[in-house]
Amino acid sequence: MTGNCTTLNISSFNETKKTVVQYPTKGKREFKTITSWKDGALAETTAGSFKIKTDELTPLGGGNTAIEPMQFNFLIKLIFIFLFTSVSSYSFNLKNAANEFPKTDFDKKTINLNEIKSGGPPRDGIPPIDNPKFVKEDKDIQYNEPVIYLEINQEAKIYPIRVLTWHEIVNDTIGTIPVSVTYCPLCNASIVFDRRFADIVLDFGTTGRLRKSDLVMYDRQTETWWQQFTGEGIVGEFSGKELKKIPSMLISYGEALKMIKDQNLKVQILKGNGARAYGSNPYVGYDQSSYPFLYDGTLPADINPMEYVIVVENNAYTLQSISNKKEVIIKDIKITWKEGLSSALENNKISNGRDLGFVRVQKLIKGKYEDIVYDYTFAFVYHAFHNGGKIINVDT
Repeated sequence: MTGNCTTLNISSFNETKKTVVQYPTKGKREFKTITSWKDGALAETTAGSFKIKTDELTPLGGGNTAIEPMQFNFLIKLIFIFLFTSVSSYSFNLKNAANEFPKTDFDKKTINLNEIKSGGPPRDGIPPIDNPKFVKEDKDIQYNEPVIYLEINQEAKIYPIRVLTWHEIVNDTIGTIPVSVTYCPLCNASIVFDRRFADIVLDFGTTGRLRKSDLVMYDRQTETWWQQFTGEGIVGEFSGKELKKIPSMLISYGEALKMIKDQNLKVQILKGNGARAYGSNPYVGYDQSSYPFLYDGTLPADINPMEYVIVVENNAYTLQSISNKKEVIIKDIKITWKEGLSSALENNKISNGRDLGFVRVQKLIKGKYEDIVYDYTFAFVYHAFHNGGKIINVDT
């Protein structure tokens, strides 16, 4: 825990996981918490070897000097689930899932249910944003922070990752098209879906489960479970079906503002919904760790599983090699790289993350380059969802 941000040190988790796998009894431990009150609403709690300070927000009588009590409860659960329980605690529990999702037909599926892991929070424990609010200015966002930029029918919107980190799904409408804007921090996967499906409009929530370290969503209309990275229905009524992806960009806030200004469009920036530590990163050190979180699949050979890659039309290219060339043209695909995008998954404060740079991916269509769907993700994610496909280094 640093500053007023709840954090889980992923590197420490991975070391603990290795120990628990080798010595299962070491994954079972008891600990008690002791809380002592300081000044006003400030308190310090000891949980095992952890010391955690909490404080209320200023409007609630606190000094906003530490994490909020609601975040503290989440952190205690993480400590217990991820560090002091056995590996079997992550396993899929059909009885619990059926109680949470009474409309889901768990007999209708395209995967082995044992591939699904508990992520900790229950259904909508990571709350999606419905009826989102937008502002024309947000002085808290730094120009280098990552955002999802979406433009449809001459309407543009900016969805800051500082907000999506804490909500993962935004159900919205833009340019008359109903969409779901999604972000899975563990895969760094920012994907926009068309909510129109099978003559109905779906809206999505979080199941509290993961598969291959990726967010598993559900729709509230049928309670079908959907794999976020692929957009495929994996459990329930729409198993085997696929959502339509909409082109979007993971770019810097500054670049998004420039694009809107250049086209003389209205500035619309997603506003956070609720008392959250927006701008902070609860996954400190994740994209510099050696192993993905809650992942038990195979890993790609000859590349760090956590190396960033750009996935375009089923092919993956290392971000590093693209950044070396600045622009890459592969047949009718053009990938352009620019500096100025901070990592959302390194530092406790997103704007302090190292500069990864961002890309724009376009395809030559009828003599004109147009933006297309792409993924800015990790090597292990491409390996997991593209059948171990080879990752290309464009320098060679």
